[in-house]
Amino acid sequence: IVLVGKTGGGKSATGNTILGRKHFESKFCPESLTVKCAKAKGVVDGQEVAVIDTPGLFDTRCSQKQTLKDVTQCISFAAPGPHVFLVVIRLGRYTEEEKKTVQKIQETFGQDANKYSMVLFTHGDQLDTSIEEFLEKSVDLQDLVDQCDGQYHVFNNKKQDGSQVTKLLEKIRQITEKNGGSHYTNEMFQKAERKLEEEKQQILREKEEQILIGSVSL
Repeated sequence: IVLVGKTGGGKSATGNTILGRKHFESKFCPESLTVKCAKAKGVVDGQEVAVIDTPGLFDTRCSQKQTLKDVTQCISFAAPGPHVFLVVIRLGRYTEEEKKTVQKIQETFGQDANKYSMVLFTHGDQLDTSIEEFLEKSVDLQDLVDQCDGQYHVFNNKKQDGSQVTKLLEKIRQITEKNGGSHYTNEMFQKAERKLEEEKQQILREKEEQILIGSVSL
């Protein structure tokens, strides 16, 4: 299980809730407490579970380049590969920064990661309606859930309720079964990296062409 998302979304607290013990440092803070990828293992409901916590993609202390490098290392932590990416989103207004974070995650891991992804909404205690009604009010969040094959779950990290973890693991098992027991692979990641590099080169070529056109006009 790889936890990804914006700084302050509740990734570390989610990892602790899944494992049923405090392993990842977690407190409400605008800066990310997870500077490097961290991994913890445990047995939950008779199931061996490995949880990988990642730095926030919009970490206030690290350069974007370094943070992306740290996030990509999580694949080696999850060898032979993650069965699920939990895209951790704090319930509330879906901000532009969160949208950019999700976009970065998708660009980093590629479209192949979508079928291995689930949106995990944290701070479920703030929900005064059903999650379905909440999603109906946000087209952007509906789109995000759709991109993750309609897979989502709600967590209340303040609540010591084992049933929410049991339900999450059941959903993860269903995702794994739907994917034929497969996992996200290093080859998929390399494919995403190549696509990113191709897009970067395309942008550079277009900029060079614009400069040349500008020079000719002069």
